[in-house]
Amino acid sequence: MVKGPVVTKRYDHRERETAMAKIEEGAAIWHRMGDVGYFDAHENLWYCGRKKHRVQTPSKTYFTIPVENIFNQHAAVFRSALVGLHSMNKHTPIIIIEPKDKSILKESPRLLRLKEELQILARSSNLTQDISELLFYADFPVDIRHNAKINREKLALWARKKLGNTL
Repeated sequence: MVKGPVVTKRYDHRERETAMAKIEEGAAIWHRMGDVGYFDAHENLWYCGRKKHRVQTPSKTYFTIPVENIFNQHAAVFRSALVGLHSMNKHTPIIIIEPKDKSILKESPRLLRLKEELQILARSSNLTQDISELLFYADFPVDIRHNAKINREKLALWARKKLGNTL
């Protein structure tokens, strides 16, 4: 949450959203941003992503930014997206990769090698070692206003269709 002179008091004609996001404290207004993060022992703020995009399983919570940073280290990865699939009380984190070179998606040996390298990378970190589902997508759906905002909801629907009942 943040407060200050630039924080708006309400959303225009959006009372429900205002009630969910704004908290009055005397004359000040606090704004719930919807982001999650933490302060470390040195008081550094670490941003972990959007609260609604985290994937919660019975044993662990996965946050988009730390998880995706593991996969984004690979030279062949343009960007990655963490999504969660939920079925029959099972919550499964899925990582979807957008490769830099789209032609790799048509070349099974290269794609298989990349998948193996990414699985090794995943197992090297406590943050990602439990993620076993890895998919590839040519061009992530993004918010047309900013190319960086990945539409994870669309990707999750696509992943559900792609994986079917295998989860």
